[in-house]
Amino acid sequence: MAIHNLARMVLRALSYPDLDVKKTYRLERSVKKGIKAPFKPMYRLWDHKVYVDGRQILARIYPPQQDDGTDTLLFFHGGGWVTESVDTYNAVCHQLAEHMRCKVISVEYRLAPEHRFPDGLEDCYAVAKTLLQDYDAWRVFFPGKITLIGDSAGANLAAAVSLLARDRGEFSVARQILVYPSTYNDHSENSPFDSVRENGTDYLLTSKKIQDYMALYMRSEADLESPYFAPLLAEDLRCQPRTLILTAQYDPLRDEGEEYGRRLARAGNRVRVYRMKDALHGFFSLGPGFAHVKCAYRAIRAFLDEDDDA
Repeated sequence: MAIHNLARMVLRALSYPDLDVKKTYRLERSVKKGIKAPFKPMYRLWDHKVYVDGRQILARIYPPQQDDGTDTLLFFHGGGWVTESVDTYNAVCHQLAEHMRCKVISVEYRLAPEHRFPDGLEDCYAVAKTLLQDYDAWRVFFPGKITLIGDSAGANLAAAVSLLARDRGEFSVARQILVYPSTYNDHSENSPFDSVRENGTDYLLTSKKIQDYMALYMRSEADLESPYFAPLLAEDLRCQPRTLILTAQYDPLRDEGEEYGRRLARAGNRVRVYRMKDALHGFFSLGPGFAHVKCAYRAIRAFLDEDDDA
């Protein structure tokens, strides 16, 4: 459904005033938890802890009622590396597990600014490494094919984990699903991507908010040039997983996500990119009854069903 004039006016009003995330992120965390996770979930799940370097990382497992036993999705949540949690993504991961008929594992990585780059990334990497190398310890019977998946900042983390895995040579990732990923380091008016200017003020996620989130995430200015911070900066994108990228038409991050897909393809990787018409950033967190979510689920299911060796 197209965004009509009245809807545009409402979205513009909700996008203004553009609050300073650096000052309001604690309030945003509390509000999101109160809205998205007010009660204990009624569906089945269990928590697993990964121990690494003297700390523990929570990984929450969502088993579907009907499990085909062929796939496991390792999920990294969005929230600008600063907000959200496994609790606020309970519904998203539960719905994904049920509709894909496979286990979903959601990672409680450390958040900025208390833990800046690359702390959250290293948490995601550690969980992926243990799952791929020692899944018996997870109490997950036959995890099948493991796919990294994330939305927004979580998609950035999934792409960075895949790059790190190749560069460190400790494990390999076969597949990744990147939902409206953040892949670049500049969301100012100087950005090379038109979507930052076209969609950066009136569609809830503004370019200023993205810049604020990145300022909270980075430890130093040098981080902006790291491909693990902004995967599109990677000089070498060879030997990356088979990739599905989903973007949203009215998203400031649209063009950089699609460019990442083109760069991956030029490097010899198998890539599919789908732009969701009339969609906003964040649509993946809506209920499964929404048209864009249904479309995304169909694309993910088709991607998972493809032959990795084709």
